Amino acid sequence: MSAVFDDPTLVSCAGLVPVVELAQACGLAGLAGQTLTLREAGGVNAHLKVPALVAGMVAGADSIDDMDLLRHGAMSRLFGGVRAPSTLGTFLRSFSFGHVRQLDAVAATLLQRLAQRSPLLPAGDVIAFLDIDDTIRATYGYTKQGAGHGYSGVKGINALIATISTPAAAPVIAATRLRKGSSNSGRGAARLVADALVTAARAGVDPGAGSLVILRADSAYYNHDVTAAAMRHGARFSVTARMDPAVRRAIAAIPETGWTPIRYPNAVWDEDEQRLISDAEVAEIEFTAFASTAEKITARLIVRRVRDRNHPDELFPVWRYHPFFTNSTEPVTAADITHRQHAIIETVFADVIDGPLAHLPSGSFPANSAWTVLAAITHNLLRAAGTLAGRAHSVARGATLRRHLVNVPARIARPQGKHTLHLPAHWPRADNWKALWDSIFTATARQVMA
Repeated sequence: MSAVFDDPTLVSCAGLVPVVELAQACGLAGLAGQTLTLREAGGVNAHLKVPALVAGMVAGADSIDDMDLLRHGAMSRLFGGVRAPSTLGTFLRSFSFGHVRQLDAVAATLLQRLAQRSPLLPAGDVIAFLDIDDTIRATYGYTKQGAGHGYSGVKGINALIATISTPAAAPVIAATRLRKGSSNSGRGAARLVADALVTAARAGVDPGAGSLVILRADSAYYNHDVTAAAMRHGARFSVTARMDPAVRRAIAAIPETGWTPIRYPNAVWDEDEQRLISDAEVAEIEFTAFASTAEKITARLIVRRVRDRNHPDELFPVWRYHPFFTNSTEPVTAADITHRQHAIIETVFADVIDGPLAHLPSGSFPANSAWTVLAAITHNLLRAAGTLAGRAHSVARGATLRRHLVNVPARIARPQGKHTLHLPAHWPRADNWKALWDSIFTATARQVMA
């Protein structure tokens, strides 16, 4: 056997063709060229460089050097305007904070167009969830601007992310903000919630048009500004409450008869009494939050209590309490389940960390901020492509979408001057790949794109 790198007709990621075509059909290049006002020499041709960076991330690039995967085999026959990694790195380093905000606008408009072009948020006009949380991306050495030790004790940079999901759809990223590693979780959260709700409305999830949108967050975002931002845009909120003295007094005021058993891992159904016997129970009480300020909010305090396993033999049960503050109108048990499903945002963190945000590639903070926004664009683009490929891929992980749909090898032939991609026989996801291709390249699809 022998191995030679000498075939100019092969590509390793043929799935980039329909995915990039989807991005271009939704106007990614035009949006970048019209919105970004980079003036430095390295900032020119944003309409070429932004799609190139997104294409590299779609194919699995998690660093600037990885963008070289766009320049192998017959890729130049499939795509024009591909730039070298060094050129793309210079482009990212030419960003300022204002330019990152312009890129945020590009991402928001592209999400709107992706939602119009694909079933990205089914039933979003009925009910949707806006989840907000942050994650620390660890950094090493002393050259990363903004790196610091935050609440987790890990040295890194803090990424705040807001996602939109529906009961039938996996989350897409509505807004991002990269912050210094020493930032507390709530910094800038109210502004991000407002931005995300505006983007959600443009994508068809509009409280003003009748959609029920529920903001879900943990106790780091339990403050007046975040809840007020949700209310101003017509959304409801469900935020974990801190166990401060006021919350403790409210919990103590709940009568013992007010607790309802809920279905929990150790719950047992009693046939004789026709009820759950559970070590978890929920109750609610009216509560006024932020009462010491002029901006108090009165809503429901829903509390879930669970038996403390550290005291299993006590004569009287010892409970651990988990309260959250909400203006939802759901029954108490349903509201508790809805609130706990906030954990779905962790799947988005896992996706982007397993992809473009494996690390932050530049020493420049604005460059890393732009990289984070591009990672969000990539996540949403892959999610839209997955919905077009079929039901199984509409909720698949980003790594699965790359493996099944993007990183498919192909050979390019030109019979009668027409480019044809020859893909592997018996590819296990051939039907899904063809469904994606046909949804992009059929005559009907082209008319829709136009």
